[in-house]
Amino acid sequence: MPLAANADQKMTLSLAAASAFGLEAITKRELAGLGIEASIDSPGRIHFEGAPETIAQCNLWLRTADRVLIRIAEFPCSDFDTLFETTREINWSQFLSTDSTIHVTGRSSRSQLSSVPACQRSVKRAIVEGLKQQLGVSTLPESGPTTKIDIAIVKDQASLTIDTTGRSLHRRGYRTHIGEAPLKETLAAAMVLLSFWKAGRPLLDPFCGSGTIPIEASWIAMNRAPGTNREFSFQDWDWFPDQLLSDLRRDAVANENALDDAPEGRLIGRDIDGRVLRAARENAERAGVADRIHFQQGDFRDASSKHRFGCVVTNPPYGMRLGEDRILDQLYSDLPGLFARLPTWSHYVLTGFRGLEKILGREADRRRKLYNGRIETTYFQFHGPKPIEEDRAIGVSESETKQTVRLTHASGSAAFGQLDEKADHQADLFATRLRKRAKHLRRYPTRRGITCYRIYERDIPEIPLIVDRYENHLHITEYERPHDRDVASHANWLQLMAKTAGKALGVDPIRVHLKSRRRQSGNTQHEKVNQTDHRFEIQEGGLKFLVNLKDYIDTGLFLDHRITRDMVREESPKKRVLNLFGYTGSFTVYAADGNAKSTTTVDLSSTYLNWAHDNLKLNGLDGSQHEWIASDIKTFIHDHSDGDHYDLAVIDPPTFSNSKRTEDDWNLQNDSVPLINSVLSLMPQGGVIFFSNNFRRFKMNEADIEASQVHEISRQTVPEEFRNRRIHRCWRIVR
Repeated sequence: MPLAANADQKMTLSLAAASAFGLEAITKRELAGLGIEASIDSPGRIHFEGAPETIAQCNLWLRTADRVLIRIAEFPCSDFDTLFETTREINWSQFLSTDSTIHVTGRSSRSQLSSVPACQRSVKRAIVEGLKQQLGVSTLPESGPTTKIDIAIVKDQASLTIDTTGRSLHRRGYRTHIGEAPLKETLAAAMVLLSFWKAGRPLLDPFCGSGTIPIEASWIAMNRAPGTNREFSFQDWDWFPDQLLSDLRRDAVANENALDDAPEGRLIGRDIDGRVLRAARENAERAGVADRIHFQQGDFRDASSKHRFGCVVTNPPYGMRLGEDRILDQLYSDLPGLFARLPTWSHYVLTGFRGLEKILGREADRRRKLYNGRIETTYFQFHGPKPIEEDRAIGVSESETKQTVRLTHASGSAAFGQLDEKADHQADLFATRLRKRAKHLRRYPTRRGITCYRIYERDIPEIPLIVDRYENHLHITEYERPHDRDVASHANWLQLMAKTAGKALGVDPIRVHLKSRRRQSGNTQHEKVNQTDHRFEIQEGGLKFLVNLKDYIDTGLFLDHRITRDMVREESPKKRVLNLFGYTGSFTVYAADGNAKSTTTVDLSSTYLNWAHDNLKLNGLDGSQHEWIASDIKTFIHDHSDGDHYDLAVIDPPTFSNSKRTEDDWNLQNDSVPLINSVLSLMPQGGVIFFSNNFRRFKMNEADIEASQVHEISRQTVPEEFRNRRIHRCWRIVR
C-alpha cells in the first residue's frame, strides 16, 4: 500500500528514522523533544509523519539516528510480478524528475525473493517505466542529483523507502582522525543521553581515543545541532524548498548556548596514547569545543577528580572473552580501582565483555544491549548517589566525605565502593599498631645500619597487610584479600589503609606504594621495567641497590634475605661464586663486596640480569671477573657439567606450586634435590651451597642429597622484625 501522498510542503509524508539496534527508544525521545510524535514499529525503525520541513529538522537535529527515510510503500510480496507491478504503479513523479539519477539498494531476509541484485534490477526497471509514463517522456538521462531508493523484503513483506540523508548522520564533519576501534558519533551521543550527565557537571572518559564522547557531550551542552556543518541528499532535489534548511540552520545557531554554566575542566578526555590525543584535540578544534574539553595523557589507573559528583562515560577496549589478551586481562582487573577512586560518581561502560559485573563485584543498576558496528555490546550503568551542591562539597573534611558516602548509601542510592564505620575503626587500629611498631623499631635499625625493614605483617588479623619500609618510602602489599568486600569497596579500603599508614609513620603520600596481589607473568614485568624506569637507590649492609616499589610486588630486594646475604659475603673471599635464579643480583653484589674471586649470575630474564649489572656498577664492583648468563637453569647445568667450576653457590628459586611452572619448566618440589646434586658435582670438596625458598609446603629430602653436611639454618636467617618466622626456609649444604 502507498504511504506517501504528495511532496507538497503542506502535505503529510510518512517518515522513518533509522537507528542502530538498541537506540530506538532514545531516538524516539529525541523526536519527542522536537515536538514529533513517533512509534517504534520494528527494530531499528522509528515511524512518524511530517512535512518536508520535518525532514530537514530531523536531519539537522537527530543525534542518535543514522538517517531519515521517506516511507513510499509497504506491501506483501512473494514474487517478481507483484514487486514490479506494485512499484510501477507508485506516483514517483512526486519525488523524481526527468534527470534524476536513480540508485536502488536492497536487502532480503527470510523471503522467497532471496536474490537481492534481482530485486534491485526489478525495482529500478519498474521505477523507470512508471516515471516515464507519469512524466510523458521516452527517456530518462539520469544526469541530475542522485535519489537513493531502498527495497527491503522481510518475511515476504516489501518496503520501499527514499533516503533523505546521504552520508550517515554519524558523519558530523569534525572527525577526520579515527582510531583503530572507532565509536560512531551517534552511539557516543546515545551513551551521554542515556547517562545522568547534565551540562555543567563533570564528565570523564578515561579511554577517550579520538575524543568522540566528550565532543558529543559538549555539543549536547551547547544545544548545537549535529547536522549544522554537513550536507544532505534532499538539498539537491528539485521539489524540496530551497531556503528551508538555511532558515533552520540560522535558527539553530542563534539558539546555541554559550556554555557559561560549564566551566573549563568539567569535560575530561583521557588516553595513554599521546598520538591519539593529538588527533582528539584536532577533532575538538574542528568541532569548535577545544576550549571546553581538557585532554589528559595518562593511564586510566591514575585518573581522579577533585569533584565529588560526576559521570564516567567510556568505551574501553575489549575482547570477547577475558583471557584472550593479557593486556586486556589486566585492564579489566584494574577497572575497579578507577571506580573506587570516584565512589560517588555514576559509571557508564560500553563493552563487549560480559563479565564486567563479576570483576567489579556488583550488578549494574541497568543494562542495555547495543551494537557497536556489528559487535554486540552491553551498556552497563552503575548509578551513584544524587549529587548535592558542588560548592558545599569542595573543601569538606575527610570524615565528612566518608559520612556523606555512608548516608547516601543508607538512603538507598548506590554509591560505588562505599565504606562503613567498620573501616574507620580498622584505620584507627592500624594507625595505633603502626605507631607502636615504629617506636619499638626506632633503635634496632639505626643501631645496625638498617634502613629497609618490615614494620607490619598481619599483626591485626582483620587487616591482612604487609608494610615494609624502604628508607623514606613505604611498600604495602596484601597478605590476602578479605572475602566480605566487593571489589570496589576493597579498593577504597586499601586506599584508606595506605593513607593511614603514611600518616601514622610520617611518610609523604607520594612515597606510599600500594600493591594488590595479582598474577604476574615474567615477561610482562620485564617489559614494564624497560618502558619506564621507576627504580631508585637504597642502602643495605653498606651497599647500594636499585629497587622499584611502583610497578609490581617484587621490589628487586627481598628484605627477608638480609642476613643470608651477609652470610654469603662472609664466605665469599677468594671463592668462585654461582648465583642461580639470580634475579636482580643482590647475592652477587654481596659476594663481590666480600672479595669473591669471580661471580656467575644466571637468570632467564635479560632485564633482571641488566638490573643486577646496574647494582654491581652502582657499588663500583663491576669487572671482567663477573659473568652474566641469560639461560634457563637446566640448560645452564647441562652446559657446565664438565668439572670443577664453583666453590660457593646460592640457589633461591621462585616459588611456584606444582601446577605452575616458570618459563624453564622448573618445579620446586620435584626438581630441587636433583638441582642441588648437579651443582654439588660442579664443586670441589668443601664447596658450599645456600639453598632457600619460601614455599610453605616444601619438603627437603635431605637423605637424597649427595653431601656430607646438610643443615637447615632458617632460624638464623630470618630477620628478627619479621613476625612470620617461616617466611623462608634456608639450608647450608657442604660437599
